[in-house]
Amino acid sequence: MMAETFRDKSFWLSTKEYEPNPAFRGRQELDVVVVGGGFTGLSAAHFLKQEEPGLKIALMESQVIGYGASGRNGGFSMTLFGMTLDLTTKRFSREKTKEAHHYMERAVDMLQDLIQRHRIDCDYEHPGFLRVATSGKYKDRILHEIELAGSLGLDGIEWLDPAQLSEQVASPQYMGAWWEPRCGLLNPAKLAWGWKEVIQKQGVEVYEQTPVIEICREAKGKIRITVPWGEVVTKKLVLATNAYSHLIPQLKRKQVPVWTYIVLTEPLGDRHFREIGWKNRQGIEDARDLVHYYRLTADNRLLMGGRDVSMAFGTDMEMDRNEEVFIGLERDVRSIFPALKDVSFTHRWGGPVSVPVDLAPALGYLGNKDTVYSLGCVGHGVSMTHLNGKTCADLVLGRSTDLTDVFFVNRSTIPWPPEPFRFLASRAVTEFMRWEDRKYDVQV
Repeated sequence: MMAETFRDKSFWLSTKEYEPNPAFRGRQELDVVVVGGGFTGLSAAHFLKQEEPGLKIALMESQVIGYGASGRNGGFSMTLFGMTLDLTTKRFSREKTKEAHHYMERAVDMLQDLIQRHRIDCDYEHPGFLRVATSGKYKDRILHEIELAGSLGLDGIEWLDPAQLSEQVASPQYMGAWWEPRCGLLNPAKLAWGWKEVIQKQGVEVYEQTPVIEICREAKGKIRITVPWGEVVTKKLVLATNAYSHLIPQLKRKQVPVWTYIVLTEPLGDRHFREIGWKNRQGIEDARDLVHYYRLTADNRLLMGGRDVSMAFGTDMEMDRNEEVFIGLERDVRSIFPALKDVSFTHRWGGPVSVPVDLAPALGYLGNKDTVYSLGCVGHGVSMTHLNGKTCADLVLGRSTDLTDVFFVNRSTIPWPPEPFRFLASRAVTEFMRWEDRKYDVQV
């Protein structure tokens, strides 16, 4: 995929003029190389330069900054870790679930502060988050989650009954909602490109259109990175590759890429808002396993994503289109909001997210302490990736901090099996989710 076609990858990537940097050419010796031009890599480079301004740092992106999930997601900065509190508790423990939620609260707050401090123009707003119940079974699931949150001592979360919810946003499908004020919405491509400007001013070298061909360790503790038109030798390496991590031999069994899809309407008018409300512009998800997530853009388009996913076999990364899911999402918009039955859709796109076996993130050292990796945001990574970037910086610098001590740093991950069993296993998990959603979608 040539870099000049990046604007077709999402609506966000077409919302601002952008000129990619040239590719790396030649040979250079550096202190730190960051591979991956998404939020994790950008924030890791930022925090490394902030802590150690004298470090010689280069960031290398195979396409353009924000080309992957960081430029194609729904733009939710939210506290959700993994899939649900209940699943995290069953997989890890109550204490670790509480720790994860506090990590995510910190991530949301930190990202809001960073955007304001660096004056990054990314259409940021902080309207809060609703997880809506669209059937009786989903209502029970959400109420259980709220009860669990309370038992863990997590605050800032409450239940809105149907009458309270209808005052915020109205749909004939809604039976109540989880309400949480700690949620921001933004234009992710503008955020990624804003970060590029920030780190370049700090002195980080940013190379785009620079795919890494080979990574190998040399004598004397150095790492050699080969790219199409040259090579670099570095002391430390950050692999901020998330959904593309299976393309790196040392990471390939830690996660699989799973594609999620989005549709976008034309700008909505006053007549639409008179019927659906939504005057406070909250971000919304439902409680399905394969969730719907939706929000309003700065120009009042309705973005809806989710519903179903796709998975690739082996190293295939060309799953960005799924016409069946696109059609289903457009139908879902009109079903949830009948007032939008005549609205037109202007954009459709998809992109990969990183999914470990246990649906929880992982980061830490890869073998020697000269290489750090981060992956597994499971589609809820806008804020998490930024705090993960700070955590990666602490690891690169060899510091023991409250961030490097959280349980999912340097944790043992459950490996995905090799192909073809990886594909079959991921397909089985997804089929179970589809089956459970069909069962729960029935309104009773």
